[in-house]
Amino acid sequence: MEAMNRRSAIALGVTAAAVTPLFALATPARAAKQYGPTEGKEVAPGIRVVEVGTGNSDIPAYKSISIVDIVFQPGAVFPETVMDNDMVCTIAAGEFTIKKAGKEFKLKEGEMYTCAKGKTDGATNTSSVVGVHRIAILMPA
Repeated sequence: MEAMNRRSAIALGVTAAAVTPLFALATPARAAKQYGPTEGKEVAPGIRVVEVGTGNSDIPAYKSISIVDIVFQPGAVFPETVMDNDMVCTIAAGEFTIKKAGKEFKLKEGEMYTCAKGKTDGATNTSSVVGVHRIAILMPA
């Protein structure tokens, strides 16, 4: 390894000084806001749907994409149900057990999975906190 000369030391010091405030000010993005107990529409005991928004899709098979948050109280169970549309689901808060035809898996905050139209899907909030599924519902063209 070569010895560091004065010019390299100054360059390294200036770079570190410039970058340090960026890391100091960075905060992790929040996946979903905290919802009150009456926000959205109750769809099952302890489970509410909050509409986040809808936008047009550039994907040819889909006309639009609707974003919803499914808010689960601890222990709440959404039974296996046939999906009406293709969906991309992200666990925005909590931990869940997901059931699909013949298989079961666990997901933590930040992980995602997909649901296909005509297939079954069910979810249980297995954490001690309010859980949130952020779902992108792909609306057919």
